[in-house]
Amino acid sequence: MPKKKAAPKAGVPVEHWKPDPEEHDFPAAHDFLSLVVSEETAVSLVDALKAATMFQRKAKDLLRASRESLLPRANPHVAADLAKVAAGDKLSPVLLVRGRALDGVPLVIADGYHRICASWYLDENADIPCRIVDFP
Repeated sequence: MPKKKAAPKAGVPVEHWKPDPEEHDFPAAHDFLSLVVSEETAVSLVDALKAATMFQRKAKDLLRASRESLLPRANPHVAADLAKVAAGDKLSPVLLVRGRALDGVPLVIADGYHRICASWYLDENADIPCRIVDFP
């Protein structure tokens, strides 16, 4: 039986997501990933993200799995994403690299950290479209 969608919070804008990441999200993911893995691995992960299928997860779960802190609403990037949603603009899905819990490696948010935080403020239980790949 399919999961029942929760009704949106009264007075809160409903998120709208683009069907696919924007083209500039992939170089942004590469820029971040190349700081935490080798250049060769970063390129391989981004290539895999381009081909990955979409799935959905909740903002609260993405933050927990990544061990990232929730940024404040006043963060300029979070505020800009909240303004986009309020204006009816669509957000780009997030790009992720799966962690390895048994090795103590958290989920890596390659691109979309601010969008996840903005989503949490709107509804921490709302589904966020994601692409995810595994570390090689």
